[in-house]
Amino acid sequence: MARPTKTVLVKFIEKNIPDFHKKRIESLSKLKLKKVLARKNPYLFKAKHTESAADLVKQLLAAYLSSQEETVFGNFLESLAVFVCTKAFGGRKSTTEGIDLEFERDAIRYIVSIKSGPNWGNSSQIKKMRDYFRQARKIVKHSIEAINGCCYGKEVSNKGDYKKLCGQAFWELVSGDDDMYREIIEPLGHKAKERNDEFNKEYSKIENKFVEEFIQDFCAADKSIDWNKLVAFSSNNSKISNEH
Repeated sequence: MARPTKTVLVKFIEKNIPDFHKKRIESLSKLKLKKVLARKNPYLFKAKHTESAADLVKQLLAAYLSSQEETVFGNFLESLAVFVCTKAFGGRKSTTEGIDLEFERDAIRYIVSIKSGPNWGNSSQIKKMRDYFRQARKIVKHSIEAINGCCYGKEVSNKGDYKKLCGQAFWELVSGDDDMYREIIEPLGHKAKERNDEFNKEYSKIENKFVEEFIQDFCAADKSIDWNKLVAFSSNNSKISNEH
């Protein structure tokens, strides 16, 4: 087997990247102001002297979308890494819990947990990944190399029971090509402007709608933010107390 040609790589990305943009828009269309607001810290907005309903809504949407896009795009990059490895080394999507990719290269069996970037989890999440690696070793029952592969970043380190490979090192591992981390960047921009223009139109509609709702539900008669009402919405548990 050999690494995928540029033509094959471009074809895969151009076929699958529209799904990322589609999910961005779908995520927007399902969004509810109060659901997003309930997850945010109202004291932080006050401490930052956020006095405009429009500014507060923009901050809400930016934080939500950043998190959503990281997740959706991370899933896309994982599928791309599996595809590249399938072409290069006959890799396959793993059926073992917590493991994303399995393949053999140079007589070494690899099991890989794929993450978007190097700072992906807390100590509990890392411990859980280690447990998955431990369980996988019991199932496979022969020598394997466990890898935490990160799609971007520079870290390359040996953690004892697994190795962490980020960025270029990770893409080289799954493709056999030192330059793969750069090969994938250009095709990702396929029709990006058109799709972002479409997204921005939907974003503007949601932003305008949320500002309207926020003014109606959380502003005083003079249109200033009613902080007492906002804090009560996110923190007042009197309703819960009355129900018990």
